Amino acid sequence: MRITDIRELSVQLQGNVANALVNFSEHTISLVAVFTDAVRHGKPVIGLAFDSIGRYAQGGILRERIIPRVMAAARSDPAGLLDATGLAFDVPKLLQVMLKNEKPGGHGDRAAAIGALELAFWDINAKLADEPAWQTVARHFCTDAKTDGVHVYAAGGYYYPDDSTQRLRDEFRAYQDMGFDAFKMKIGGASLAEDMARIEAALDVAGQGRRLAVDANGRFDLKTALAYAKAMEPLDLRWYEEIGDPLDYDLNRRVVEAYSGTVATGENLFSVPDVNNLLLFGGMRPGRDVFQMDPGLSYGLIEYGRMLSLMESRGFSRTDAHPHGGHLINLHIAVGLGLGGCEAYPGVFQPFGGYPAGCAVGGGLVRPTAAPGFGLEEKPELAPFIRQLTA
Repeated sequence: MRITDIRELSVQLQGNVANALVNFSEHTISLVAVFTDAVRHGKPVIGLAFDSIGRYAQGGILRERIIPRVMAAARSDPAGLLDATGLAFDVPKLLQVMLKNEKPGGHGDRAAAIGALELAFWDINAKLADEPAWQTVARHFCTDAKTDGVHVYAAGGYYYPDDSTQRLRDEFRAYQDMGFDAFKMKIGGASLAEDMARIEAALDVAGQGRRLAVDANGRFDLKTALAYAKAMEPLDLRWYEEIGDPLDYDLNRRVVEAYSGTVATGENLFSVPDVNNLLLFGGMRPGRDVFQMDPGLSYGLIEYGRMLSLMESRGFSRTDAHPHGGHLINLHIAVGLGLGGCEAYPGVFQPFGGYPAGCAVGGGLVRPTAAPGFGLEEKPELAPFIRQLTA
């Protein structure tokens, strides 16, 4: 079995939504395909994956550095990229190939480029075994999968050009009708008074604070962060997310010390050393605060597994982890690794956000279908881009 080709397609996100800092109308995502000479059920086995939602595509990095390294290794020693059985790809070995000649540090778009390609090999391995990816993941990491599904919250509540509190209510009621029972909204893109009015409108639908999280997307300085914390504390919200710059661990610690509610962060940490610094200096509390690292933005599943192991060595649980991203790949990962839950984007960020119709949603629980791999082929919004990439 060998790799015969690797391709990348930069796909435009749909919609004109914004958080406190970023308008997503210009954002793109790298969709990758890894072609093999293996055949299952009369079809060639092709691994599909993408980085994640919320940053830009990394086509240049992939085409100029990462893909050529893997293809060179595939030509020179194809068997050396397989595991001991010879029936699947050795993902840790492939990760080493992708990282060849990359200096330590500088974890940014490089981490997402490699994450997209690394995840495609998990998709291949699951397809070779004729099983959904969460089963492959659980077996590799020796974890107890959440076979009944994981708790997923519906993320939305962005700022729109024609924004209103009624629009926010209508959006969250639509998610409720889909079967979601917890929600997340954006703050920091308006005044504190305006945001508190928006939070109250969202609570009209959510029913209680523990069913509503808020996300500042790294906008706040310490003074503003503490002002919001004081105003929101009586509401007992689900969590207060990414309060300031993601690398300002001291700001996070100082808010944690002043705020009795739950804090969430980590979606913009892309390496084990970054997470180590958060654990050492960010004030995070086991059993209360939430880690949102995203495998697709942080070199893939091998690095993400190391992050979880580091958390557990410091007294945290993998149930404190809720991956950012709101898409099908992270749903498989959350189920397979037995995490606390994950995010969903059922109403935004097409063609990548949300899940295909076959994924069960009820009481806030979601689980993947039985489709082999990550099942991206089942998502109709992605179908034209997959066809374009694999033609």
